[in-house]
Amino acid sequence: MNSRRSWFVFGVGAFLYLSAVLQRTSLGVAGVAAADRFDVAAAALSTLAVVQIAVYAAMQIPVGVLIDRFGPRTLMLAGTAVMVAGQLVVAFAPSLSVAVIGRILVGAGDATVFVSLIRLVSSWFSGRIVPQLSQWVGNIGQLGQVLSALPFAWILRTYGWTPAFVSAATVSALGLVLGFIALKDRPAGSGDDHRATDIRVAIRQLVESFKRPGTQLGFWSHFVTQSPGTVFSLFWGFPFLVFGLGYDQRTAAELLLLLVGAGIVTGPFLGILTARYPLRRSNIVLGIVAAMGVAWGVLLLWPGQPPLGVVMLMLVVIGVGGPGSLIGFDFARTFNPMRSLGAANGVVNVGGFLASFVMIFLIGILLDLQDAARTAGGESSDLYSLTSFRWAFAIQYVVVGIGVGFLLEARRRTRRRVLADEGIEVGPIWVSLVQAWKHRGERR
Repeated sequence: MNSRRSWFVFGVGAFLYLSAVLQRTSLGVAGVAAADRFDVAAAALSTLAVVQIAVYAAMQIPVGVLIDRFGPRTLMLAGTAVMVAGQLVVAFAPSLSVAVIGRILVGAGDATVFVSLIRLVSSWFSGRIVPQLSQWVGNIGQLGQVLSALPFAWILRTYGWTPAFVSAATVSALGLVLGFIALKDRPAGSGDDHRATDIRVAIRQLVESFKRPGTQLGFWSHFVTQSPGTVFSLFWGFPFLVFGLGYDQRTAAELLLLLVGAGIVTGPFLGILTARYPLRRSNIVLGIVAAMGVAWGVLLLWPGQPPLGVVMLMLVVIGVGGPGSLIGFDFARTFNPMRSLGAANGVVNVGGFLASFVMIFLIGILLDLQDAARTAGGESSDLYSLTSFRWAFAIQYVVVGIGVGFLLEARRRTRRRVLADEGIEVGPIWVSLVQAWKHRGERR
């Protein structure tokens, strides 16, 4: 554990996840090109992202069960191979329907990589470094978005659709070769590999894991923190920046990097806070959600064209939601035994992508409805107007608000379970702050 070989396995696994994020987010900077290539309405165009996320979310629990049965290495390699095939289908797709099939394959392959890597981290490392490495997994993976925002976007603008998506598939093909050479489920001589003896046992472990309030707390934590950034970076952010705000495509692609930069900077700090204050992880999650709500509110309510600084601030804040969502996996790790950790991670990972799937689809519907009402009133069509985007993006408050309500309920039941099992009572955060202030005054 924590050996030189552990770091080598981590590095190769992180590269596979980086390449998966590249495949996942490549469509985010190709939204404008897709609209030109396939010539469809907003709701139809959004199906490219919606089906990908829907498949990703739907496969998380089955993938978790399969990880517990067959191990993370097998799932990572199989998923990467499927992603390569999917991107090649998208690269040569002559129509939207064929491209949708390709994105379904991308979503299916992508579904295996992250939860498998989280399981590898738990198998190859131990101690307080584990939650910090979980944050670094997210940070390294988000560099895949840098690849989609810069070199992929440049290839797309310069050489066109097919060369861009073929080049993206090549990166995952390289990762597939490295994975075959380097990945292993656990250190040699570690004894029990924590695999379920058969699928029935793995499914039983899934049911047990799903019933744990701590797993549910992880699900809702992921639901409320990850989705705003995913919706923006994966699909609707690029059209919003280009059509709604009038930025050129190169500037829009570069602005999307702020999400990545914010995650890279804040991720290590969140990892340290998560390890140091394990009883206050939900407060960190709620603080991030509140900050995202305020940042979006300022942008959406700004009269007229919002300044570039306001847009950049919003991107930085929702970028924190990426590493913030990884706190959900720390809940899964601490409230589940190793034997069912794959299933627990799968349950958690459904959260953010379920919320993203719903919001991406609803935003497309709201844009179409507003444009239909505009043309019915005798005005000219303006599908991606700034006003339409303001109302469409406001749906995030409804979806995330519902998630916060369920999060608070799951936290209440989790704290009750901790009190019953370990005798630890977790009071309100303001009580702890007052007590800490009093103790500080007494020491003085």
